[in-house]
Amino acid sequence: MTFSKLLAREFKLFWNNKILRILFIGAPVLYGILLGFVYNKGKVTDLPIIVVDQDQSLLSQQMVEMFTENEVLDVQRILFSQDNLTQYTIEDQAACVVIIPKGFEKEIMVKRYPEVTTIVNTSNVLTANYASSAIQLTLGTLKAGIEIEALKKQGIPEAIAVTQYEPFKTTFIKKHNRSTNYMYFLWPGVLATVLQQVLLLGLALSFSSEFEKGTFRELAKLCPSTFKLITVKVLPYLIMSLGIWVLYLLFGLYFKMPLSEKLIPLTFVTGFLVISVSFIGILFSILIPNQLKATEVLMVIATPSFILSGFTWPLSQMPGWIQGIAQVIPLTHYLQAMRVLIIEKGNLSMVTGPIWNMVLIGVVCFTLAYVALHFKIKKEVTTNPVL
Repeated sequence: MTFSKLLAREFKLFWNNKILRILFIGAPVLYGILLGFVYNKGKVTDLPIIVVDQDQSLLSQQMVEMFTENEVLDVQRILFSQDNLTQYTIEDQAACVVIIPKGFEKEIMVKRYPEVTTIVNTSNVLTANYASSAIQLTLGTLKAGIEIEALKKQGIPEAIAVTQYEPFKTTFIKKHNRSTNYMYFLWPGVLATVLQQVLLLGLALSFSSEFEKGTFRELAKLCPSTFKLITVKVLPYLIMSLGIWVLYLLFGLYFKMPLSEKLIPLTFVTGFLVISVSFIGILFSILIPNQLKATEVLMVIATPSFILSGFTWPLSQMPGWIQGIAQVIPLTHYLQAMRVLIIEKGNLSMVTGPIWNMVLIGVVCFTLAYVALHFKIKKEVTTNPVL
């Protein structure tokens, strides 16, 4: 049978599998749109906080106004005592509670240094960090203003008062993701994970379905070449992955993501991800002649891969044995390269390490798949010779 007919056969097998068709085509579309709109805002704003103003003075009112003016914070409720505070915190889903003590303004006037207490709700670490940072900034600004006003009342000119309060300046320069846009950070990585998932799911069925349905014998007779047979199984998914990649680029344009800025190097690196993942899928599909079992095993491998990749939590902070597992997952190296190219604005020469790691994984898996398939073909041809 000619190569083109074998290829057409593979596309037909794919298209006739309704579930696989929906997952392989539908998942990238669904996740691309869903996650795009989830993280489209990029920055966290209007986080609800509760202020317990036990002082009810002009200064405490000024503090509340400053909280209100901060784009990250939304003063959901102002209380004058701590009665039922836990209940209100849960009802309002407050990220923080700021407690201004009674006598706050008076104690500042006599330099007794009253304490403002902030209770941070760390059930969600992301919102807790954003809210607490905004509160610290607001309180720091207020403290600076109070100190400068006190020095001015002592007859010290404002220019000198500022220098006495601030003996040195500090400058923080944000590089790469300067706006701390969460979508820039997370969205590309999640979509790469989805691409890996659908590839593994599709290729898990490539040979296992042939074994299970009893069609492998016929396929081995039609195409006794091991290399040709692996190519026929992988090539349709490489072609369809190109379509998914084009779809991702279109999503990137719609959601104003910088994917197109590094289009050529990013496409080049993505190709290595697709190839290495494909050979992993092919290998397990050959070794496990059962569709369900092959799918289950590959999903067990793929599901935690995003967590193990070091993309959201530093790989260096994980135990050594987990780092070892992460190194044999192509997604780990791809996400490292993607971060350099997209977020850090690096070039292709800076990601040669991750590329070679994906190449190594691909070569090892291809070699093992080739050997395993060769023996299976030989067994079929020897056991059931063509009459």
